[in-house]
Amino acid sequence: MLPFDPDEQVQAAVRLVFDTFQRTGTARATLKHFREHNLQFPRRLKSGPHQNDLVWGRICHSRILQMLHNPRYAGAFFFGRTRTRISPEGKVQYTQKDRNDWTALIPGAHCGYISWDQFEDNQKRLLESAQARGIDRRKSPAGEGPALLQGLVVCGVCGRRMSVRYHERKDTLYPDYTCQRSRIDLCEPGCQHLPGHTLDLAIERLVLDTMTPISVDVALAVQQEILNRQQEVEVLRTKQVERVQYETDLARQRYMRCDPNNRLVANTLEADWNESLRKLELAQTELEQQRQHDALQLTDDIRSRVLALTTDFPTVWRAPQTTDRDRKRMIRLLIEDVTLVKVDGRITAQVRFRGGSTTTLTLPAPQPSWQMRMTPPEVIAEIDKLLADSTDRQVADILNQRGFHSGTGESFSARTVARLRREYDLSSHYNRLRARGYLTVEEIAAKLGVCTATVKVWAREGLLRAHPYTTKNECLYELPADEAMPIKQQGRKF
Repeated sequence: MLPFDPDEQVQAAVRLVFDTFQRTGTARATLKHFREHNLQFPRRLKSGPHQNDLVWGRICHSRILQMLHNPRYAGAFFFGRTRTRISPEGKVQYTQKDRNDWTALIPGAHCGYISWDQFEDNQKRLLESAQARGIDRRKSPAGEGPALLQGLVVCGVCGRRMSVRYHERKDTLYPDYTCQRSRIDLCEPGCQHLPGHTLDLAIERLVLDTMTPISVDVALAVQQEILNRQQEVEVLRTKQVERVQYETDLARQRYMRCDPNNRLVANTLEADWNESLRKLELAQTELEQQRQHDALQLTDDIRSRVLALTTDFPTVWRAPQTTDRDRKRMIRLLIEDVTLVKVDGRITAQVRFRGGSTTTLTLPAPQPSWQMRMTPPEVIAEIDKLLADSTDRQVADILNQRGFHSGTGESFSARTVARLRREYDLSSHYNRLRARGYLTVEEIAAKLGVCTATVKVWAREGLLRAHPYTTKNECLYELPADEAMPIKQQGRKF
């Protein structure tokens, strides 16, 4: 028996599955690659009149997983991978057994599409891609959310994986890393719940400092990777066209060998030939369109831009085209995991890189949201100072002119100043004026023996000193000395 299928297109399609998974890391991304390029995959018919015939069609997700888990593609012989039993209803049931329970497993028994080491690495990556497998919730694939360390965070208290939760603030999602396994299993409080925004920023700075600058070799490797991907697709598409060409030639030969007088057979063969010609034209058109598309993607200008970007990792990281998922995948290429523990109001993050080196980050624990929204103490002190000679409205105007802001980042208003006075128990401008001995309009009118209207006239003419304490021009008045006491006729206009 031949180690590989004699059909080169079959070999190319199988190799493309393993190469794409090696590059992308997930079966879903491998399937997406085949869908985007409209690539076909072979299969053998297991029953029917055309049993064992080779047919081509679209590959599915389960087929990719079946290939990735099958040791035969790695050149291994195995037997006894499943257990078969008859259910009480009489149906045959198959159960996957653990590898240690297989009857036989002999690596290197024949040639394979991949090496045994690559097969083992694929099994590890598939295990890590499980969303929830095992008690510690192993690493999940990079998702769409902004949590940079999704699936990489380990609780420093219990050693289990920490999950991600999001909360929304001003239409923006912020991550939280939480250890909740004890809450789920034992109905006990979780170990830790840590805000993730500050931690993500610290990890981002660490990665940018570590990866700056990127060498030219990395840029060339990225370009070579793009070329390799296009060459893989080009080879498989070319073989698809060759297969369609072969089927077209075969249909033509059948038609040409047919007796032209036997119209019942000739009409059918002619229709088959026409259908084959249509498929051949379509395959050739798709191949030419893809070649033109690939040529546009790899112009000299784009190559130079790729080289410029890959030599400057921060530019690639902060580019608008770089999605959260892309950043997570870059992080996973560099970082193995991050262990978190919160002690005495500080967060310690133990970062373990892929190469085995480690580094420790110590961060102040983020303040609660209510503390973050508090008005700074220096602003409160400034309000207390200004209230000695200004009303709430005047205090707000002065603060805005000096560039101060409230705890929520907003400008001040008279209502905001009044609220802060009450919350921080600051004496109002009115009480401070009263403490200096200033009198209301009724009180000073009674002392001077005049009506309140006369007091207001004297204040308007400058004969009495008035101090407003509201925006409605309500005032308190200073009692003048005897020598400066006005008389009733002063301030009148005749």
